Amino acid sequence: MEVKGLRRLDLDQPPPGEAERCPDGGRFSLLVGVFMPLTCYGFVTPSLPRKEDQKTASTVIIELLADVALLLWGLRMVRTGVTRGFGARLRQVLGRSIHNRFAALLAGLGVTAVLQSSTATALIASSFAARGFMDTATAFAVMLGADVGTSLVAQALSLPIGWVGSLTLLGGVILFMTSKVTVWRDVGRIGVGLGLMLLALRLIVATSSVLRESVALHEILGLVANDALFAIVFAAVLTWLAHSSLATVLLVMSLAAANVVDSAGALLLVLGANLGGTLPAVVASLGEGPEARRVTFGNAVFKAVGVAIALPLLPLVEPLLQALDSNPARLVVNFHTAFNIAVAALFVLLVGPAAKLATRLLPAVERDDDPLRPRYLDRQSMETPSVALAAAARETLHMGDIIEEMLRKSMAALLTDDRKLVAEVMRMDNAVDRLHEAIKLYVTEVTRESLDEEEGRRATDIISFTTNLEHIGDIIDKNLMELAAKKIKNRRRFSDEGARELEALHRQVLESLRLALGIFISGDVKIARQLLDEKVRVRDAERAAAESHLARLREGRVESIDSSSLHLDVLRDLKRIHSHICSVAYPILEAAGELRRSRLRRAAGEEPAPASQPAGSAAE
Repeated sequence: MEVKGLRRLDLDQPPPGEAERCPDGGRFSLLVGVFMPLTCYGFVTPSLPRKEDQKTASTVIIELLADVALLLWGLRMVRTGVTRGFGARLRQVLGRSIHNRFAALLAGLGVTAVLQSSTATALIASSFAARGFMDTATAFAVMLGADVGTSLVAQALSLPIGWVGSLTLLGGVILFMTSKVTVWRDVGRIGVGLGLMLLALRLIVATSSVLRESVALHEILGLVANDALFAIVFAAVLTWLAHSSLATVLLVMSLAAANVVDSAGALLLVLGANLGGTLPAVVASLGEGPEARRVTFGNAVFKAVGVAIALPLLPLVEPLLQALDSNPARLVVNFHTAFNIAVAALFVLLVGPAAKLATRLLPAVERDDDPLRPRYLDRQSMETPSVALAAAARETLHMGDIIEEMLRKSMAALLTDDRKLVAEVMRMDNAVDRLHEAIKLYVTEVTRESLDEEEGRRATDIISFTTNLEHIGDIIDKNLMELAAKKIKNRRRFSDEGARELEALHRQVLESLRLALGIFISGDVKIARQLLDEKVRVRDAERAAAESHLARLREGRVESIDSSSLHLDVLRDLKRIHSHICSVAYPILEAAGELRRSRLRRAAGEEPAPASQPAGSAAE
């Protein structure tokens, strides 16, 4: 029966003549019945002695939605606390599990049990796969374990541990408000989140219990139970909107505990929640490369196949679960756990063939114009360290080219107040960070092979130079572009003389960068000395520009006064960039015996430097 009308209905008995006016129920009426009860359908608590004690349908639904919101917020607090306090360690746990599918499955289970989010684990695994840290088969195993982990969390939260929720909430608030140590504040945030989740579950049960005698709601949920496909799709969409299969399963558990949903409908909703739990990660990976999409799409296929197998078996499974535990809430979480364990057991032995099929359907796309992707790091060359190091050196030059472009555009952004150029330079730093990470890991893996002395020194030089290039990128991104944004926001401008001084110093730094890239490849001692001589000139130019700026301040130049802090900060950052550029020369000059042990004119056992040679021209 479908209930019509805008008036309130007594739940004890349907109004006279209502059955005659009700047409056949359909899927559209189900949607309206679920989402629009606030205004279109009426079902309230059983009649109470006093009229003012009655709750309208709107009040009940609003309270239920608020309880669900509290559950989601508690889940988010737990996830945030775990990520901030222990995120790096959890990523390390996943990173160490790449060599064995069963270890990967257990790692995914453990990380998800702590994070309380299989979506978060999916995003970590897909990012590892996208960067080449984890192959597709291992990532599949991690995801199978993650699904089991989230079901174990549901098991724990379904236990009658209301007093634990109160204790964790109290303890979490005390820790968060009194502790000065960040990690303990994160632990307090986790405690508050767990307490709020358990409190929300109790509230959901209490609120939904008043709906158990609603004729209209029973008719609506009867349609859900009678249309399996629609029930699964409905729960999947609900889970996607909530971005949490755990929250949906706990909601279904609470409704089942209040006898609002019967066991058949609850099991269908659990299947839909499991299927919908894969959608947030799938959507988040759409903008990523094929390596990341293989993981999320593959996990969704695993769940879809599991749902297709489980659906016809529900009439057989339900009596077994009821024999195990007839409690409706326990039946829901037991089915959720059994389903995920069965899917993991079925597919953990098939992750290899599944990964090959996923690779064939979503092949890697080589895009030479993508600066985020390494161009020259060939893993097949690792068996020959000299060739592999040459490839790493070429990739370092690629990274240097991006740094050169960032440095060139940074001054244009500073002088022209171009917001788009500021944003472009900041995006380029992401490419530098990715390349630095890729080169560092590649060279580290090469050094696991036996290297001779020259190859070992070259590997160290590559890592050192790429680290300095990455620091340059950070200075441009975090300092120069921040100064440019502040200049644009506050509408400052440099004086004409100040702008010319900045451009002149910037040209010197840019020329030194080009010189450093050549030195990195050639190892020429003469050019390395030339670069360090240039360092002295840059230091003198920076000091002269600062003194000229101070002279303009004494003259009362308005532009110089308004832009004083910006001007001096830019000079300082250009000098810092030049110091990182010159780092490439030190290993070459040290190997050639061209460096003194100290910049001091008198160091232990050394004669004073000749007067014609400035102190620090060879080292600084």
